[in-house]
Amino acid sequence: MPQPPNILTIAGSDSGGGAGIQADLKTIMALGCYGTSVITALTSQNGLGVAGIFAPEPDFAASQLETVLQGFPISAAKTGMLFSAGIIRAVSPILRRQKFPLVVDPVCVSQSGSPLLQEDAVTALKEELLPDCALLMPNRPEAELLSGLRITDLDEAVVAGEKLLSLGAKAVLVKGGHMESSIVVTDVLCMAGQAPKTLPQAKVETRNNHGTGCTLSAAIAVGLGKGLPMQVAVTKAQEYLNLALRKSYNPGKGWGPVNHAAKVL
Repeated sequence: MPQPPNILTIAGSDSGGGAGIQADLKTIMALGCYGTSVITALTSQNGLGVAGIFAPEPDFAASQLETVLQGFPISAAKTGMLFSAGIIRAVSPILRRQKFPLVVDPVCVSQSGSPLLQEDAVTALKEELLPDCALLMPNRPEAELLSGLRITDLDEAVVAGEKLLSLGAKAVLVKGGHMESSIVVTDVLCMAGQAPKTLPQAKVETRNNHGTGCTLSAAIAVGLGKGLPMQVAVTKAQEYLNLALRKSYNPGKGWGPVNHAAKVL
């Protein structure tokens, strides 16, 4: 049996299990890869919201990253909740030295509305992490924050995506989950030197959508780690997330998670 690719997630821990590191590792394993992790924050969290956040010292986040890279050949990586400017500035120089593709999910706010990225960390994210990353994948509010533009429709999503390319990312995926539509969710993929592409998926009506962004970004990292072209990696990840939403259930109170095991059930 060939060795599966090693995928790295750099993100926060969700004690409720539906998002963050837990969602990433479930996704990576469900899609046939081996997951490694750097934990940037611990959250006290369930489907009702975030009760507290504890972040390690930036040097310890960097130590985790260095140690993982010394022990495992990594095929692709993703970042999720990075929380502070200090953590971003500690891990970014290490990531810039690597050859594998990096997917950046600029996690700013939880589904319940709790801030997951400190205000001064936005500048650090733009300056330190976005240049040369393989893919930046903001949702609509994050794209508005990073681009300074208002987004109300797909045309404006394209304009914002193309502006975000100027920050240095090789590709930008503006996620459409926050767009108003009763039928489809349409993500916009912008890649340098290419015409923007709209990538629709049928909308799934469910309240069990906790961790969708984490799941999508981890699935894209898996695709890139397997050597797939960017658009193929994105569309395959969309299909996985759509299936996980269709087979979702609620194990507790509040917002339930997607079903990460949907593909193997």
